[in-house]
Amino acid sequence: MVRFTIIFFLSLTLMISLKITDFRVANAEEPQVFSQALSGYVYQFPRDFYSHDDFRIEWWYYTGNLEEVGTSRPFGYQLTFFRVALDTTDSNPNSSKWKVAHIYFAHMTLTDIEGEKFHYFERINRKGIGNAGADSERLVVWNEDWSLKGKDEKHLIEAVESGMGIKLQLVPMKELVFHGQNGISKKGSKTGNASHYFSYTRMKTSGTVFMHGKAYKVLGTSWMDHEYSSNQLNDELAGWDWFSLKLDNQTELMLYQLRRKAGGVDSFSSGTLVSADGVTRHLKRNEFTVRPLTRWKSKRSGITYPSGWKLEVPSFGIKLSLSPDLNDQELYDLRSISASYWEGSVSVEGTIRGDLIKGKGYVELVGYGKALMQDLPE
Repeated sequence: MVRFTIIFFLSLTLMISLKITDFRVANAEEPQVFSQALSGYVYQFPRDFYSHDDFRIEWWYYTGNLEEVGTSRPFGYQLTFFRVALDTTDSNPNSSKWKVAHIYFAHMTLTDIEGEKFHYFERINRKGIGNAGADSERLVVWNEDWSLKGKDEKHLIEAVESGMGIKLQLVPMKELVFHGQNGISKKGSKTGNASHYFSYTRMKTSGTVFMHGKAYKVLGTSWMDHEYSSNQLNDELAGWDWFSLKLDNQTELMLYQLRRKAGGVDSFSSGTLVSADGVTRHLKRNEFTVRPLTRWKSKRSGITYPSGWKLEVPSFGIKLSLSPDLNDQELYDLRSISASYWEGSVSVEGTIRGDLIKGKGYVELVGYGKALMQDLPE
């Protein structure tokens, strides 16, 4: 996923809205302030599941496709915890606990496919007296009573708001996948213009979905991303389209397209193909195509999004059609990022080397309302 630029720059708008004045945003030209995502980084686990406070931006991202036990009623969900570091230079132990060093966002969505309803919620907090945080010594991330906790190999996630939400246990079904070149996902040509990016592409999921206060016991599969970085994308980009697909033959596919303001797709767009036995293949921009099939216009934001896609990876004989499980899966006018974006559950069908295949997944569409860097503080 490539969310780091919009989260960092729009956090400036957030701080104004929260009337936060005691902060210093590190200059992007001061690489000594924050660590950079560079080649040669050696991953260490379980440590690298935890918070990396020396990097500017980090998130823990979960999406899943679930069914109610007994009825097969389908649901989709997203839960993402964001950490944005504003200043790492203050080592004064007597600093106020209200001093802002990090801001924490969280987004949670629930797609009721049968009921044709999409629900979304957000949380915004500074660490302060413990309202939100991310532990650097264990896998514990929280924003008020929304939480992610690691227990052995299990990931326990919980987020409930106004009788809507999830309480789930996730267990990896495959080994970790490292995206890009050895886990360095390049987003541009400059030094450090990259992120550390790894995923569990298929996690066995069980637990409870809460819908209007009613509890549904569910089973399904989820996808987990963990990504951390310090440098932003270049200002020639308008946005991105990101795809994570779990196919019925136990193959997974991640693709992202970086869209340029001048039109066309940036050369640093890429992807990862994960075979049933866990073998991964990095996909360069020229190895896949993504073609939108239809459009959908939001009545709330007025933004027009692609709504249906044809994905092809010719060298592997992959031809897939994606359909949104619900057209309206837009997170509208989020306070935490001062923007709207589309992120939702999709169904997949197509062929791999001529054999019929189906699957489920998630798609994220950012920058269709306005370009990423438009009207942002300098």
